[in-house]
Amino acid sequence: MRSNAAAAKHHRLIYLLSVAQRRLQRWMAAQPSSEVTPAQAGLLFILGKQDGSLMGEAGTALDLGPAGISGLVDRTAAAGLVERRADREDGRACRVWLTPTGRTALAQAKASAAEINAALTDGFTGAEIDIVARWLSSIQDKFPRDPTRDPTTDAEQ
Repeated sequence: MRSNAAAAKHHRLIYLLSVAQRRLQRWMAAQPSSEVTPAQAGLLFILGKQDGSLMGEAGTALDLGPAGISGLVDRTAAAGLVERRADREDGRACRVWLTPTGRTALAQAKASAAEINAALTDGFTGAEIDIVARWLSSIQDKFPRDPTRDPTTDAEQ
């Protein structure tokens, strides 16, 4: 256990993760071919898998709270990429649907994501990328969105 703590301290993982995330987000947003923000692309990806998702479902998938997903949907709708519709069964709930323009933007975002993922994985073996992906995924379990939630109790429920 001690060697893991020493290795983590030596590698400055918090710093490296923060810088990597900021640089990638800035680089993606600055691309001239980018018609959507990285956050909007995330919403388009969610809707590409499940068009007509409830706003809460989309927010959960993107790790956003109610205010965050509402603002993102507002901005994405203003760009003409999605539209909000009341749920047929629950008038209080809203579903989000891709527009034809949103479908075109989704296809472009997928192509762009494939290029970025290729650049991110260049020089690494598949096994190395599997480890990085597993490590990044584990962060979501170790540090839940709700810091008051105890992740050890989730398995019991």
